[in-house]
Amino acid sequence: MGSESDIADTLLAIAHRHGLNGYILINVPSEAPTNFSSHVLMTSWPKDMLQAYDNAGLIFGSPVIEHLRQSTTPFSYDAEHTNRRRADGKSEIAMRLFEGHGLPRGAYFPAHNSAGLRGALAFGGTREALRPDEMAELNAIANLVFTQVLELRARRRENVSLSRREIECLSWASAGKTSVEMSEILGLSEYTVNHYLNRATRKLDAVNRVQAVVKAIRAGLLN
Repeated sequence: MGSESDIADTLLAIAHRHGLNGYILINVPSEAPTNFSSHVLMTSWPKDMLQAYDNAGLIFGSPVIEHLRQSTTPFSYDAEHTNRRRADGKSEIAMRLFEGHGLPRGAYFPAHNSAGLRGALAFGGTREALRPDEMAELNAIANLVFTQVLELRARRRENVSLSRREIECLSWASAGKTSVEMSEILGLSEYTVNHYLNRATRKLDAVNRVQAVVKAIRAGLLN
């Protein structure tokens, strides 16, 4: 499939061929994720949907994420029925979000690479549940796509070198610390902290520190 752009085009074409509206490829979050967006490798989900998902804190208590942590078997989802299992009182918020963006039904396909990293490829839309033959077809490409994207990221990471201070500053930024707080923690001036953050942002070809943190996490530069 070539580049990430080629993979993205292929996944969207596959989704449309099956009468689905979109796809998402993720790393399966750890037991204590801070948000969902930083675990997304690529997706056709609208940016405002991802932002709304994180703003509502829907990753906490997500029955889908919990299922992906416990099983490697493909499974279908229905936004209404699946989210009824939420224990955080956010079932209606989650249902409206997926229905409002044309992704109320679909399926998740767990994936892994040779290093044991776990991910998942999902497709969603408004059509009825996928047939068994369709599930088998989409499941067959999940590991392939997940492995290829991670390999592309690894090769790109080899070309990005962040200094220890740049990584420290991005790490604290990912924890929600301000430049002033980071300067106190690291014993540096606020100007120096901003210098490291700006330099890391340029190296990662990001538009701001938030995007720089996301790119650094996706590239495996931050834990």
